[in-house]
Amino acid sequence: MKRAKELPPFPEGWYFLTDRKTVTAKKLIERTWMGEEIVIWCDADGNICVADAYCPHLGSHLGPRAGGKVRDGCLVCPFHGFEFDASGKCVATPFAPPPPNARLKLYETREIAGMIFVWWGFEGRPPQWRLPDVPQGPDWCSIGYRRFRFPGHPQETAENSVDIAHLLYVHGYDNVYPNGEVEVDGAYLLSKFHFTRIRRIANIWKMMNDVDAVTHVHGVGYSFVEVRENTIEMDLRLWVLATPIDGREIYLTLACQVREIRKPKRFFMGLRFLPPRWRAPVINQFMLTNQKLDVAQDERIWSRKRYRTTPVLSRSDGEIGLYRRWCKQFYPERETRD
Repeated sequence: MKRAKELPPFPEGWYFLTDRKTVTAKKLIERTWMGEEIVIWCDADGNICVADAYCPHLGSHLGPRAGGKVRDGCLVCPFHGFEFDASGKCVATPFAPPPPNARLKLYETREIAGMIFVWWGFEGRPPQWRLPDVPQGPDWCSIGYRRFRFPGHPQETAENSVDIAHLLYVHGYDNVYPNGEVEVDGAYLLSKFHFTRIRRIANIWKMMNDVDAVTHVHGVGYSFVEVRENTIEMDLRLWVLATPIDGREIYLTLACQVREIRKPKRFFMGLRFLPPRWRAPVINQFMLTNQKLDVAQDERIWSRKRYRTTPVLSRSDGEIGLYRRWCKQFYPERETRD
């Protein structure tokens, strides 16, 4: 595939895998991630573990489809019953003392608001930066999720954070303009912009939204957007999380939560007739549905585009050039090759 030759498929960084609630419910999850087979489970103390999916004994896959399971917080191999704790160490076998060198390869994790992120480093090097906490509180509703799978690359999806022109042309936003300069600091990029948008509700009402957005990008796999809707006086948070699967396809996960709305500034979907505790969850589902429509518009472009190493840019392209220069740090293999 052309993209794989021009843009390395696995940029260094933190990537979303799943959320704690899903791990707790399923006990053991298997995934293809960054071209590798991995398993995810939670031990008896609540520690989330992400490990290589193959047993160091005789190579059995440890995922649930092969018969792997979690017992008393340990991952149990389906082939010979070797048990591994949260440190990756083999702590028991059914027939003999555990081999001292039997150990799983673990990946470093970071949990934010119940979301599980895993670090991928070039040639296994440790995390080069940390993801910041996002404070939670009773005034924020539970996080809702939507997930998509399609051919793509996280650098190209994260490019939306600075590609203001496409908001008007693809998504129909109006009055789009940046609120200040794009800022970069190491692996962090900050982008602020404003837009208005007219939506039709149930094909009856027209509603105009006036929005200020602040986008925090930490590597190309993690974008966190703080949104202020000014006409309602509503605050929401949106995570846009792109995770490579196999070098060709990615998962794109939208995670969203809305702050409690006690006194909506104007009419919006009958908010004033709902109990205050229901307002944020209802709006959250509405916003996820609308974001899903935006992703569908982008996905048909992302999944069919070809990466241009030297794009022919125009004045309306804003800071795409700055963004691409910033992205170079996430490909240490390029520096090694050069």
